[in-house]
Amino acid sequence: MTRRAGIEEIRGFYARLITAASKSSDPRLERAFEAVPREAFLPPGPWRIVVGGRHVDTPSADPAYLYQDVLVALDAAKGINNGEPSLHARWMAAIAPASGEAVTQIGAGTGYYTAILSLLVLPTGTVTAFEIDERLADSARRNLAPFEGVTVVHADATGTPLPASDVIYVNAGVAAPPAGWLSALKPGGRMIFPWRPSDKIALTLLVTAGDGGFSVKPLMPSWFIPCVGASEELKPLRLPETAAEVRSIRSVWRTADRAPDESAVAVYPDVWFSSKEPGAPR
Repeated sequence: MTRRAGIEEIRGFYARLITAASKSSDPRLERAFEAVPREAFLPPGPWRIVVGGRHVDTPSADPAYLYQDVLVALDAAKGINNGEPSLHARWMAAIAPASGEAVTQIGAGTGYYTAILSLLVLPTGTVTAFEIDERLADSARRNLAPFEGVTVVHADATGTPLPASDVIYVNAGVAAPPAGWLSALKPGGRMIFPWRPSDKIALTLLVTAGDGGFSVKPLMPSWFIPCVGASEELKPLRLPETAAEVRSIRSVWRTADRAPDESAVAVYPDVWFSSKEPGAPR
C-alpha cells in the first residue's frame, strides 16, 4: 500500500515548488516557507479556496489542501484572502530581506506572510505589521505570538507615521504611496507594492531609496483589494494612457522635493511617477 505523505513532507515540497517559482537563490526563503504552517494562520477548516474568481470548498479540514499555490478566503464578503504563495515568494525574492533589517508590512491579514518575513530577518531584525481591520489585527497578534521581533499595529498605515524601514511590504492596492512611506525608507531601503492607479492597471512596483532619489522597477502583475487611504480616495492629476507608459516608470518623487515635469507618467497631489531614472538630468 502506498504511504500517504505526512504534513511536514507536504509542506516541504510546497516550499520547494513555491521558491523555485520565485527564482530566488536564497536558501533561507525555502526554509521559511517550510517552517511556517499555513493552517495556523487560517480559521478552522474546511477552507474556501479561491480559483479564477470562484470559491471552492476543501472536502475536509485536512491541512494538506492548503499547500497549493492558491488564495484562501479569510473574509469572502470583503474579498480578503490569504494571498497567492508564489507571488509573495517572488516579492520576497525581489526585496531580499536580510538578517537584522527592519521590515514594515502594510496589510498583515492574519499574519502568515508576516511570520515568513520575520524568519528572513532573524536573529536581530524586526517586523512591524499594520492591519486596519481590528478583527484581523487581533488574529494576527495571537498567531504571531511565538515569533520573535514582530509587532502588530491596529491602525491605518496611510495616516500613521511608519518606523524607519529597510523594507516596506504593502499588501493592498495603492494608487500612489503616501509621501510618508517614501520618507520612512532608509538609504538603500526597498518598498514593494501593487500599483493600482485604475481598474485596468495592476502592476507590482519595486522602489529603492538611493542618493539621487527613489528608483522604480516594474515587476509582475498583482491584484489586491484597495488600500484604504491610498487608492480611490486619491484624485490623480494625470494617469498613464498606454501599457507602454505604465511600464516606462523609472522613479517616484515627492512633489515637495521636485515638481512634475515632462517625464511625468502619473501625478498625484503628494507624489508623482516619472519615466526618467532618479539621476537623469532634468
